[in-house]
Amino acid sequence: MQAFFDAASGAPLHPVARQALLAALDDGWADPGKLYTQARRARQLLDAARSATAEILGVRPDEIAFTPGGTAAVWLAIEGARRGRRRIGSTLVHSAIEHSAVLHAAGDDGVSVPVDRLGHLDLAAWRRAVGGDGVALAALISASHEVGTVQPVAEAAEACAAHGVPLYVDAAQSVGRVPVPDGWSLLTASARKWGGPAGVGLLVVRKGTRWISPYPEDGGRDTGRDLPAIVAAAAALRAVAAEAVAEAARLGPLVDRVRAVVPATVPDVEVVGDPVARLPHLVTFSCLYVDGEALLHALDRRGFAVSSGSSCTSSTLRPSHVLEAMGVLSHGNVRVSLHRQTTEAEVERFLAELPGVVADLRAEAGVMGL
Repeated sequence: MQAFFDAASGAPLHPVARQALLAALDDGWADPGKLYTQARRARQLLDAARSATAEILGVRPDEIAFTPGGTAAVWLAIEGARRGRRRIGSTLVHSAIEHSAVLHAAGDDGVSVPVDRLGHLDLAAWRRAVGGDGVALAALISASHEVGTVQPVAEAAEACAAHGVPLYVDAAQSVGRVPVPDGWSLLTASARKWGGPAGVGLLVVRKGTRWISPYPEDGGRDTGRDLPAIVAAAAALRAVAAEAVAEAARLGPLVDRVRAVVPATVPDVEVVGDPVARLPHLVTFSCLYVDGEALLHALDRRGFAVSSGSSCTSSTLRPSHVLEAMGVLSHGNVRVSLHRQTTEAEVERFLAELPGVVADLRAEAGVMGL
């Protein structure tokens, strides 16, 4: 059996989500915007999913919209906020370690704020940037999707509030796992990250935030209405939120073990990210003298599904912009991210086999003993 260690890209479907999806396929197939009996039942399911999600996030149900995925939610958040504040300007201030979807949306109007070697936002530089002219929006990831470092969202939000700049938070890796500090104006997440179905994103726009939908014909709400998937996503979120504390207590020590054992057993390895202020399920390390793609394939052949490099750009074989911004080794990196089905035995098998895999690759490349 292959050990799946890539929950940061997408966690396995939660059993509760599977049950909810099957039930909703029977009960929620009609258009919830219509008035006949089946449609009213579908509307009830949609409203219940919205209310359950809002309760977990601590927001109002009418502040939540469901989208066709996490990337769509990111674009809607940024584009809608820029439209709402077009008289102010179009500049998007963001950290240097945002997801590529945020960087693409920022375009030429983006102002990047640096991070330190552990991946923490430079708050002094952030304060200066959000106080600049023409800033429409600031964007800060709640926790790095590559190295797990938790960002100072509360402090960043205070700086934004002082200058009247709305803060958008990409909470894809946090929702369902750890609380997100308050103070933000917009937030997005992706159901597949918490064990819901792929193709469901979450956009939260707090009341009082100037946001104009790029799709005015539908009011900007629920731009993707795969209702059974939305119902399953809400069910999964409720389940993982209830399990979050226990799962963090279980997975945290496994991640700590990876952080301790890998550099002790594999020469020339750097474990990156903050060892304390981090997500409980994720760890990344970089290996000198090893090709990242070759390492990924070698581990796959041994029965370990891991990510190498950026979760959003690994298929392009480009170095990770996150690791480069941190000033750490950006090649030969492995991201291990655990989930509710991960066992201690799987982690121990990974730790036992990794040294041999790396040694073999270095020997093939002729770089042993450097």
